[in-house]
Formats: sequence, C-alpha cells, structure tokens
Amino acid sequence: MPVFLMFGKYSPEALKGISPERTDKAVELITKNGGKVVSMYCVLGEHDLVFTLDFPDAEKALATSVALHQLTGISFTTSPVVEVEKFDKLMTKAKNI
Repeated sequence: MPVFLMFGKYSPEALKGISPERTDKAVELITKNGGKVVSMYCVLGEHDLVFTLDFPDAEKALATSVALHQLTGISFTTSPVVEVEKFDKLMTKAKNI
C-alpha cells in the first residue's frame, strides 16, 4: 500500500480535547477508511504530530485527513511518500527522457 505522512498542528480547541479516547477514535477512523497506522509521534517544532500511514490510495488518505480534522480539530497536511531507492530510479529514468 502507498505510504503517506500526515503532519498535524493543534488548534487551541484541539489541545483541550487531548485524551487516549480521542486517539483511539482517530486510529479507528483511519482503519475504517482502509488505512493502517505505521507510527504516530508527537514532535517539537513546526508540527505537533507526525503520522506514518498506509492507505490503498490517495483518495482514502485525503478523505481520512479531512475526517480527522472534523473529529479532532487538528489541521493536517497529508503527503505521499516515495522510498529513496525508488526515487533514485525514477530520477534516473527522468534524465533519459
């Protein structure tokens, strides 16, 4: 399955709702949309959260990103991921076009 990174930023309202139960609901929502959680981290800096998720396709990832925002109030930016080895091969092919 394709891998996606979701970067989350808490709003003041979203901070008030932090709980293990909300996290469980978020994981359930991801699973319900065909996704699988690879990792979930809280981080310092520009983003507050970073999730690594497997989804069947970009449409499911996008729908889940919006649904998570609706559930939690957390703003998410969702990005597809390409492994470096695969990226290197793609770039080699692009040079030959």
